[in-house]
Amino acid sequence: MPAPVLPGVLAFMQVLWAVAHRLEQTSKRMNARLGVTGPQRLVLRVVGLYPGVSAGGLAAILHVHPSTLTGVLRRLQLQGMVRRKGDPRDGRRVLLSLSPAGIRANAGRSGTVEAAVESALTRCDARQMAAATAVLERLAARLEHRDDAAPQAPGARLRGRHATGMD
Repeated sequence: MPAPVLPGVLAFMQVLWAVAHRLEQTSKRMNARLGVTGPQRLVLRVVGLYPGVSAGGLAAILHVHPSTLTGVLRRLQLQGMVRRKGDPRDGRRVLLSLSPAGIRANAGRSGTVEAAVESALTRCDARQMAAATAVLERLAARLEHRDDAAPQAPGARLRGRHATGMD
């Protein structure tokens, strides 16, 4: 039986939920096959592009709170993929780089979220890319905007910081 057609906003949200669900599924498969999750792979890619990036700089690039990256970085460090070194100019900062194992994990693309995104994007022209990017940026900005006067579900404050899926 085909799924019912949803109107407007709900149809768009249905696609977003499908993407989120498939990102999770692909991330689990990546972890089983490659030893890293989708978010860990993204961290490896960015650190590979910007060796010596600070943990705070990485968080800013990824649009997440630095505490969100703590667990991801810890796991990558325990796996021997990321190296952390104190900044000689500022002892409070940690600079990140890839180890040889991290460089190897960073090299392959087959079966990754990145490969799927790249494949989908090759089927889009510049106008479609610009429109999709604009919509997603607007949505991200709206989701970031918080109305502190709005009622909050019980326990939402406790879940909020770790509900990003960056594991």
